[in-house]
Amino acid sequence: MGVMRFFVHPPEFLKNWAESDQAYITGLDGRIFQTHTAVQDNILTCQRSFSDSGKVSVPWPVEGHGKPVLTTTSLREREEPYFLSLELARGKLAQVRDQWWSWEQGHLSIPTNFREAQTEAFSSFAEASSHQDDLDRCDQAARNAIAKACEAADILSHAYVTQRMASIRKSSSHAPSLLGSATDVSVLTETGSKVFLDSFNTASVPIRWTDIEPEEGIYNWQPIDDMINFCHENRIITRGGPLLSLRPDGLPKWLKCWAVDFLNLASFVCDFVDTAVSRYTGLVRIWEVSSAGNIGGALDLNEEQSLSLTARTLEAAIRTDSDSQFFLRIEQPWGEYQRLGKHRLSPYQFVDAIIRSNVALNGVSLDINIGYTPRGCFSRDMLSISKLIDQWSQLGLQIHVNLCCPSSSENDPLADSSLSILQNVCRAPWSEEMQSEWMEKAIPLIMSKPAVTGVFLRQFSDSVPHPFPHAGLLDADGRPKKLLETLQQQRK
Repeated sequence: MGVMRFFVHPPEFLKNWAESDQAYITGLDGRIFQTHTAVQDNILTCQRSFSDSGKVSVPWPVEGHGKPVLTTTSLREREEPYFLSLELARGKLAQVRDQWWSWEQGHLSIPTNFREAQTEAFSSFAEASSHQDDLDRCDQAARNAIAKACEAADILSHAYVTQRMASIRKSSSHAPSLLGSATDVSVLTETGSKVFLDSFNTASVPIRWTDIEPEEGIYNWQPIDDMINFCHENRIITRGGPLLSLRPDGLPKWLKCWAVDFLNLASFVCDFVDTAVSRYTGLVRIWEVSSAGNIGGALDLNEEQSLSLTARTLEAAIRTDSDSQFFLRIEQPWGEYQRLGKHRLSPYQFVDAIIRSNVALNGVSLDINIGYTPRGCFSRDMLSISKLIDQWSQLGLQIHVNLCCPSSSENDPLADSSLSILQNVCRAPWSEEMQSEWMEKAIPLIMSKPAVTGVFLRQFSDSVPHPFPHAGLLDADGRPKKLLETLQQQRK
């Protein structure tokens, strides 16, 4: 058994650190291993099925930054426990310095305040390293190093965005990205349509099988037709889908009797994809064919069947309308769900397997849902989001990013009851100001990446039934939130 132990100080910190069971081990190639965690006294133990060196990632409270995921450098297994805060400081400093070197080699101008912050972080880290016999001093210095390293990461990310956007405006070397939102019936109201048209140049129309054919053979296309017509009349670029979801309960319930007959099940699924794409050919030019194939769980299909079904539905869509662009939506693109040991392929490997099957995939659509559980991503800073986009860019595909975070922590009666809001994951409690601030940082960063061709809000309004609590641009009364100013500024 591969075991890594970490000394956590002070001992009472563990009582308020509920995220300790979310720690996981990754290999040198980024693969996430099934990880079992345990806490005894003040020792955090992370265990996997075999022995090897690896990195440990875990959400960690950082003053002024919430609870971002921090990662150690690669560590060998040993009997003596590592000092967790010290190793997390070492890992964050290494990440910041590696990105600093990379962007500086790419002729990024490094601001003075970044150099000052990272120097302070390194000095605190050096103090922590040299006083490991004094637990209080070591831990405090390590936490200071982490906070300063996170500050340096924010400064570096902001410098990258500012200079990259200035270069784009000057050279026009990177076509403007699509800026859009998922639609719902509130888009068709007077207030909703005005806000939508003032804010976005693209609409993501949800065309879900579960909504269209809840009973076999009985279709309801009217709500979709209305939204497609709205987009067509206002000359808005339209993205349709995802046509089906491979999450639990993502397929119509009447398909359950076919779960044991995979060939017939695939035929039903491909028939629906063919029907939907045919209906809107010429009106919808970008399709999200399926979502959550990397996570799976629909009809208890195994990972291989989910992969096969994803490939077959993609082939069916391309065969029906070869002139459109086709995307796959990926949930939890960092792959933290792998720590539970139910998946062999990482999200990246899942898409790579689709590409290797010679299906003409145009792009991937990445869900970054911050502040939610269980369908959300762990909180991460902008530097980590930047590195994620860079990693996915290596596939050579277009990238769309779907963003989502809450504007309040209060109960949302119209939201999916299975989703909960995570508290204190950002520097301040969730509010309209915090939602706007997070989006104001994330959207320009993502749009500055050459491979990104579209950024979309997951949700438009909180006034109609919706999945994510308080994630909309409009509040429960149909009034615009502070986020509207951010989006309109970004569009300019």
